[in-house]
Amino acid sequence: MGQFPDDAPTTLRAVTLFSGQLTVDQLVDRYRLQCQPVRDLIVDYLAERRPALDYATFEDLARVLALHFWKNLEDLQPGIDLLHLDRGLIAAWKERLRTKVTRRRLPDGRMVEVSSPRASYAALLGWVRAFYLDIAQWALEDPARWGPWAAPSPVSSTEITYKKDITRRKARMDQRTRERLPMLPTLIRTAEERLHAARIRLAALRAAGGGDSFAVLVETFVKASRANRLDSSGSSCAFDESGSRRNLVQDEHRAFWGWAAIEFLRHTGVRIEEMLETSHHSITQYTLPVTGELIPLLQIAPSKTDEERLLVISPELADVLSAVVSRVRGTDGAVPLIPFYDSLEKVWNAPAPLLFQWTSGGQRRAVSGNTIRKAINEALLASGLTDASGRPLTHTPHDFRRLFTTEAIMNGMPPHIAQLLLGHKDINTTMGYKAVYPEEAITGHRAFIARRRALRPSEEYRTPTDEEWSEFLGHFERRKVALGDCGRAYGTSCQHEHSCVRCPVLRLDPVQRPRLEEIRDNLNARIAEAEREGWLGEAEGLRVSLAAAEGKLTQLDERTRRAATINLGMPTFLDIAGRTATLPSARPGVC
Repeated sequence: MGQFPDDAPTTLRAVTLFSGQLTVDQLVDRYRLQCQPVRDLIVDYLAERRPALDYATFEDLARVLALHFWKNLEDLQPGIDLLHLDRGLIAAWKERLRTKVTRRRLPDGRMVEVSSPRASYAALLGWVRAFYLDIAQWALEDPARWGPWAAPSPVSSTEITYKKDITRRKARMDQRTRERLPMLPTLIRTAEERLHAARIRLAALRAAGGGDSFAVLVETFVKASRANRLDSSGSSCAFDESGSRRNLVQDEHRAFWGWAAIEFLRHTGVRIEEMLETSHHSITQYTLPVTGELIPLLQIAPSKTDEERLLVISPELADVLSAVVSRVRGTDGAVPLIPFYDSLEKVWNAPAPLLFQWTSGGQRRAVSGNTIRKAINEALLASGLTDASGRPLTHTPHDFRRLFTTEAIMNGMPPHIAQLLLGHKDINTTMGYKAVYPEEAITGHRAFIARRRALRPSEEYRTPTDEEWSEFLGHFERRKVALGDCGRAYGTSCQHEHSCVRCPVLRLDPVQRPRLEEIRDNLNARIAEAEREGWLGEAEGLRVSLAAAEGKLTQLDERTRRAATINLGMPTFLDIAGRTATLPSARPGVC
């Protein structure tokens, strides 16, 4: 209608729900602090810290200082106006901060308040200690502004040791992972079944006329008679046997995006905000320079660490991406451009061909994180899975990141490779995501005991039989091989599958040098053929054998040269190279 300027948001929803970043004054004034000088001090402090922080961290800092620190002090001691706190007030504030009160709804509908220990207690103390120390430091640089507020910190350095908190969090997260990893196949199967059932119901709904009754999947529905103005094919709602109204279109939407999110998260291990920001442009490919083979890649946009990374698209992930692209593609074949609201930075990003988008309320919108969480938990509820306490199992999108890490490392992926895939700057962070299983320690200990018993069996002290003695003597007869003698110990199997060229225990016979040279020349010819035909795996294995053959020839030459050398009774460099010299002590009488 032309009532708003061109740069106005497209909908009122963008104004009411996604209002953008708040100013420093707005963040602090949400908590209605009574002491105006301290309120102004907190505002000035936050303004100084703002350039070095992202908005999510900045908002958390404002909440800690304004609500958890000063608002709590005003509740405990009304009229307080100084940062210099007495010991009694400090103790009361810390005791209040240790617990948090949450409101929960009981099965009968009543609301109750439940107190529980605050997991972030040490982190909150750390913010407050940094507040006091920063003011003390700034007071030296600008005494007129910060000097009057310099005061002893109510939090000592010994109170904010995070080692115990990190250990407890690690144990808690490992328990979540151990509890959920075995149930992942059931969740995947349930998500697929829910999507298949939702599509069957939706097809039956669209085939029925307005007000008609139709049966599908042992359920009977009555289609709403009035068509939805947003759905040209007719009403998207139907009444089930109990008379409840169900939107089967929205049910199919949530079933699809729940399935897509579960598959995407478990195959990539990305954060939920990285998944929601994935666009059609994120799907790229790389051409191997030698073979020309195309490798599909998924580009993950910078998120928490502001570093982008590339992931190889597996065949399973390719099927999911194909289904998503086919669903969101428009009639013109292109993926529509959708603006995306960054819930952490509280800003609108430029329109992009996002993969996670759907039609809701007559508009193309980006799928929100709350929708994904709801869809995942709906699939969990339908699976009937429960936790150790018997309650329905719940999942957060970040749980799949831990499941991905644990499964990858347990299946042989090196931790430093997993670190690159997850985008961690510290490998210790990656190992913190990997759950520790008691079975690993138990299996390792039992394997050690088994090896020790196998190396020293009790039967070795008895008198050997004639058959055992013959077998022992025959072992030395069988040590003769084409290139020399095998030095393998009695009773052990060949670790190199009789590939003697690679074996370190092969004792070469100098007479067999022409045979070894013939093997070396043959390996060079086979490597050339493999490189010419593009058999890169074959060429790599042959190079290992070639390096071993050349090493054997070098050893044989060294033995021949030593045998031809006349020993004069003086030690050679090779004889003394491994020794260490003992330097005389600087103190007399000490050797």
